[in-house]
Amino acid sequence: MTLVRIDNRLIHGQIIETWLPYTGAKNVIVANDELANDVLQQEIMSLAIPQTVTSFFVNVEGLADEVKQLSSYKDTTEILVLFSNCSDAKRAFDSGFGFEVLNIGNVHYSPGKKQVSPSVALSDEDESCLRQLFRKGVELDFRCVPNDPVQVRF
Repeated sequence: MTLVRIDNRLIHGQIIETWLPYTGAKNVIVANDELANDVLQQEIMSLAIPQTVTSFFVNVEGLADEVKQLSSYKDTTEILVLFSNCSDAKRAFDSGFGFEVLNIGNVHYSPGKKQVSPSVALSDEDESCLRQLFRKGVELDFRCVPNDPVQVRF
């Protein structure tokens, strides 16, 4: 696994222009239940992805199986996984998708959330979710882009 990231924007310019070149990922998996069932939105997002990168849109609970299947093919270990929120990342972890580091890159501010970094605002539920992952051994990496200093919390 190359990168596991929470970014409520999912596929967007920052992923395409900074994280894909930085990681060298050849595959992007978006784990999002709503998007997994919306072919039109998948097609729209796929337009932004370079032709050298393959995109997959899966249900959160199906992520572990998708990664296992993809990893069985030659030259497919460079995978960037995107979640739109903390609860989806935890649900995937609890469903068997193991990861050691979780990049929290962008979580928009809304009322009831507190800003913990320039690009991340967390609700009490988000903080609880991240703490649970942290207690299970997941390192939490708060960075918007690769050249930001690593900010580990909790």
